[in-house]
Amino acid sequence: MSRIISFRGVLADGGIEEITLQTNNGLTGYRIVKLEIMGTKPGVDNYESVVQVFKTKESATPVTAEIDFNNNRLLAAATYQGNAAAFNYPTTQFTIFDLEVFNQNIFITHQCLQSGTMNYHIELEQMPLDLNEQTVATLKDIRNVGAE
Repeated sequence: MSRIISFRGVLADGGIEEITLQTNNGLTGYRIVKLEIMGTKPGVDNYESVVQVFKTKESATPVTAEIDFNNNRLLAAATYQGNAAAFNYPTTQFTIFDLEVFNQNIFITHQCLQSGTMNYHIELEQMPLDLNEQTVATLKDIRNVGAE
């Protein structure tokens, strides 16, 4: 039986936030079902923001705005563009790799090419994993850590 859990927060420009999901036995899996972002000061700040969700903490410092779908650690990406003068017309784009199942912590990053902080809301489907699924998810995580 699966259930939906959600997390929300605010990311500073260049910020990284860790969402703690790992369990002692790794038999709980997660899949991203929704990612939403919104500037903290719409109508005041200008935004050209990139928010990305990764399986591991990215080693790039500062956080990059480059989106690379070849990165096997990338779970989701979103862009948000808004002009303070044209508040009525912000634009967003989302891509979620919704078939990716993970059982470890995830990391959300934010880079804004203009200014400002970004709100985020993420919903995860939580599901039990059998021993084979747990092994596959854990081995993927180990491989991803070694790939940094």
